[in-house]
Amino acid sequence: MICLATAVLAAPPAFCQLRSTVSGGQEDVKLPSGKSQKDEILKADHKKSLSDLEKLIELAGELQAEMEKNDYIVLSVSSLKKAEEIEKLAKRIRKRLKR
Repeated sequence: MICLATAVLAAPPAFCQLRSTVSGGQEDVKLPSGKSQKDEILKADHKKSLSDLEKLIELAGELQAEMEKNDYIVLSVSSLKKAEEIEKLAKRIRKRLKR
């Protein structure tokens, strides 16, 4: 019983070490063009973030115009959908920046 408990407690660090070794080995992968795979992924993420940011700015302007046009009591469904889309875009951008 003690041997089983020791084996279970010893397994997570070994797994983490193996995972970091595998992860560390993948960082230096080169594409056939000779460029670093990591650099290309970062460039693609940056490009996606810029396009998402453009959409976010556009939606924010539309939402502001709708809010100024409408009465403070009335809130349209399209305004809510735009606010939700703005939130989704912001979360996607933040997720990419944290990588």
